[in-house]
Amino acid sequence: MVFELSEAGIAMARTGKEPDLNFRPLESGVLSVSPLRDNIVDPDKLAAAVRSMVPTNGSRKRRDAALILPDSCVRIAVLDFDSFPSDAKEQLSLVQFRMKKSVPYDVESAMLSYQAQAGSGNGKKVDVVVAVAPLEIVSRYEAPFRAAAIEPGYVTLSALASLELIHETGTVVVAKLSGRMLTILVVCSGVLKLVRSLELSHPGIPDIASDLYPTFVYTEDNLGGQAQKLLLAGFGGMAGEAQDQFSRELHLPVELVRAGAGVAAENSLGLLGYLKSLAG
Repeated sequence: MVFELSEAGIAMARTGKEPDLNFRPLESGVLSVSPLRDNIVDPDKLAAAVRSMVPTNGSRKRRDAALILPDSCVRIAVLDFDSFPSDAKEQLSLVQFRMKKSVPYDVESAMLSYQAQAGSGNGKKVDVVVAVAPLEIVSRYEAPFRAAAIEPGYVTLSALASLELIHETGTVVVAKLSGRMLTILVVCSGVLKLVRSLELSHPGIPDIASDLYPTFVYTEDNLGGQAQKLLLAGFGGMAGEAQDQFSRELHLPVELVRAGAGVAAENSLGLLGYLKSLAG
């Protein structure tokens, strides 16, 4: 099974050949996504929602599941290194050192994961994707699943899982919207170069544009060239207007992220990406 959580609700699917997707809305205020404080405002309602979605387990054995968390509950960064050691302890020490000034908590006691990206070296700098969060934030997301005899054996973030849906050549910018949260990613020939997760005061096109447009300037100034395309995900009813405006003002193609035959849904983008990874 795989579950994706957002402030709007919980998406769930079985990981078989023909996954059956399900979504259960959450009441406003049950979750409040933040990288610095507890996100679970009403644990009882979250636990009840999880129990209602978990299939009956006659054997009572604990079952494994993938858990996909909201982007903004974890600090994601892409660090570049002139060289990256092969020894795991040296790698961790370097990553912790670089991240210490990026977060207002003790990195060494936090939950931290990192991955050197294949294809980002080739004699040049190595790009390493890092995710770090206070242990309490992640464990509180896991708790209602463990209580329902579900073991979150694999935990990731929606934006990182959704990268499985991005197969563009060249440099593309991805704008991923989930409620009031905007995540902006820059991907160069399959290598993640930048991740920004932002909270919007007014999640409409003007606010999105004010955060999105500087990314194109950064990309041109720091990544050696202009972005060739903008991909939108989770824009719902705003998608058409956003495509028209962004295409006109940025002077480049603007397309919607797709999963299978349809447009990827706002609150299950990571889940769909995870399923795509299992399909090969």
